This record gives sequence, structure tokens and C-alpha cells, in this order.
Amino acid sequence: NPMKDLPCRPGARRVRAMVAEGEHLCQDFKYAISDPCKIARSLSAFANHAGGRLLIGVKDNGDLAGVRNEEDVYIVEQAAQAYCRPPLSVDFQAYSIDASTRIIVATVEACTPPVEARDASGRWHPYYRVADENIAAHPLLAAAWRLRTNNDALILSDRHTRAMGILADENSADIRDLALTLGTDSRMAAEIVTELVAAGALSFRYSGGCFRIVKS
Repeated sequence: NPMKDLPCRPGARRVRAMVAEGEHLCQDFKYAISDPCKIARSLSAFANHAGGRLLIGVKDNGDLAGVRNEEDVYIVEQAAQAYCRPPLSVDFQAYSIDASTRIIVATVEACTPPVEARDASGRWHPYYRVADENIAAHPLLAAAWRLRTNNDALILSDRHTRAMGILADENSADIRDLALTLGTDSRMAAEIVTELVAAGALSFRYSGGCFRIVKS
């Protein structure tokens, strides 16, 4: 039993306070845990953002239904260890709401991105947290994360300065817009954007179902 060594403490007030926050950047409600791929997406998104927690046994509407399956902890651990790359450490806390209702809070800390999640077909993708959603990170955002970990200082060139000037005028753009304005191809525009995002000068904003490049 994966929960047998997990002490359960009184925590009705604490849990209700967390539930009152609703689902947000750093919190998801999970009535039941069954799919490690889906959980891995949440863990990846939390780790690549600011960290977060899963409230297991809580319905989407905030009802405290309680944990129904003793294997829920095991599946979250499986998701963190086998479906996340690099593997993540998850802290589990169990709280009793009443004599028959337990809620588990599974917390993951922020990590140096990208943390990737494996899907059912074995492919790996990094995720990012937007409001209460787990969004597959834009490929250039993931590339910028990887570039940033190399700790190489960006040396600004004319092409970087021109790109920043375009963003100052347009407020946001996509790669095709930027390539056309710079008079270059999309590959070169993507490289410029990746370097500027890695340097913190640009960022991606997710809106209307797509990412846009914006000044940080």
C-alpha cells in the first residue's frame, strides 16, 4: 500500500483554504489519478514555471470528495520518476477532513527548465503553465531554456538590435512577421528569437490558442 507510510494529519481548515483559491498557476484539483502521462504534464508545467501542487481527492468544482484509490500516490510517483525528464521529486502530505475523508497534497518545486513529460507514444515534450492550463511549450521557448542553461552571455549584434526595435514598434509578433521585416528566412529569425528569449530580452505570451513573441 503506497499510502501506508504516509501520516495523515488533521487539516480541514488548511485544505479548505487551498481549495478556496481555486485552480490557478500553481494549483490543480484531481478527483482521481489514473493516467501517469496526464499527471506528468501537470508536473512538467509546474516545474517549468514556479512549482505547484495537486490536490488529490478534490473535484473540479471544489468538492472535497476524498481519495478513492490507494494507488494514487504510486501513480503520481510513477509520473514524476518515469514520465518526467529529468525525474522530479514530489512531496506528499495527507490531511483528514473528517473520519472518512482524506485529501492528498502533492507538491513539486520549480526546477531549471526544460522538464519534459513523456506522452503515451513515448515522445517527450516540455510543458508550461498558463492560468490553470498545461500548455505544450513553444519549441523556441524550449530551445531558449536549453540555451540559457549554458550560461553563455549573449553578445548583441545588429540583427538582435533590429529585432528588438521591431518588437518595440509592434508590441508582439510571430516568426513569419519577424522574418519578413528583417528580410531574412524563418530559420534565422527563429535563431534570433531563441537567443533573445534566452537572454531575457523577449518572452512568449500565450493568448488565443497560440504563442506570440513579446518584449519582456
